[in-house]
Amino acid sequence: MKQLSFFGYGKTTRAIATLLGEGFDFYDDRCEKPWTDEAGNRIHPSDAFDPDQSLMEILTPSIRPDSSLLAQAKNPVSEYDLFLSERLRKESETWSQDHPLYPLRTTHYALPRPRTVWISGTNGKTTTTQMLTWLLESHGAVSGGNIGTPLAELDPEAPLWILETSSYTLHHTREAAPDLYILLPITPDHIDWHGNAENYSADKLSPLLRMQEGEPALIPADLEPPESFAWIIPYDSDESLERFFDLEASGLRYRAAFRQDALLALAVSRVLFDEADIDRLNAFGLDRHRQEEITDAQGRLWVNDSKATNLDATLQALEAYRDRRIHLIAGGDDKGVDMAPLIERLARLDATLYTLGSNSERLSRLAREYGLPVRTFKELDEAMQAVAESLREGEVALLSPAASSLDQFPSYAVRGDRFVEFVRRLRTL
Repeated sequence: MKQLSFFGYGKTTRAIATLLGEGFDFYDDRCEKPWTDEAGNRIHPSDAFDPDQSLMEILTPSIRPDSSLLAQAKNPVSEYDLFLSERLRKESETWSQDHPLYPLRTTHYALPRPRTVWISGTNGKTTTTQMLTWLLESHGAVSGGNIGTPLAELDPEAPLWILETSSYTLHHTREAAPDLYILLPITPDHIDWHGNAENYSADKLSPLLRMQEGEPALIPADLEPPESFAWIIPYDSDESLERFFDLEASGLRYRAAFRQDALLALAVSRVLFDEADIDRLNAFGLDRHRQEEITDAQGRLWVNDSKATNLDATLQALEAYRDRRIHLIAGGDDKGVDMAPLIERLARLDATLYTLGSNSERLSRLAREYGLPVRTFKELDEAMQAVAESLREGEVALLSPAASSLDQFPSYAVRGDRFVEFVRRLRTL
């Protein structure tokens, strides 16, 4: 009998396998020789996959579109389609107990599908997801997806799923659709994965093609959405969100990009429950590594924005501190994105650039072309020491790399912790 195949041995696929049972076959491009994990799952190299023996291929979100595995798949299914597809729910009525997906028939498919809000965009989707879940906790909202909790681990009885949704997931999803979609502003990202900026944008807009008539979708006004039955609500500023959703946001404690995240969360709360509880939203605690402000012993401001792993996030950080002289530490794996807009923006500010990471030399060359003061370093600590020697009261030292950390650090969090530790050492000097 044909069995399920799991493409990619990742957190998402492992959670699904755990929900369904044990002893499944995984195929992973990184696997060099077969092995078995503690749950009895068998992990194989990609070339061991036999499509004739596969009933369905369940995808890890990050599997590349040009993967040889994906080219052989006959019935690829994304995480979102598996849990939210009406077709699979209907088909499950005919499944016998020996069907490998039968556990879903008795759990998730036996219950009404949760109402879902999908949140995507280049930056801010994690914060917006967290803010909205915090706002709607009393309505039974739970959050998952790219925020760190696979759908397989979400409560199927929760009435509302708030899902941070990556461009990878959107690319592979063909049937599922949100009941409400928020798309935050987008700028080119993951170009090495999507192929080009147009593909990236198309994947971000793809949920509109599957939404039902009248279902709301908040979309940046500068994007050109495809024809859709959805109720598309364009926005181009904080003020446009305040006007359209009757929000009085003067009492919000957030600024810059966080302010728009907060307004989008309030807008959804208004649409779903006719509520806009600003006091509750102000009690929400922001994650670390997003414009995390620290002062040293001399009272100088240092900002840990290590989670700014792409161009747009750093541009937002620069906007937040544009009234100060900025010492920007940036660089890393830029995933093929053109960094010229960053240098152009810096050149219009009172700023010095301190580069490091795999794109350090490219950033330095660009900076010199624009006449921007720039210094180049190999290590983060070296760059921070140089900043510490130059930083004056009223200025800001900003770690906002506009790039992934993986060329030098295990994660953006480790990079951010290194930054914070350095500032704390300054306090003791």
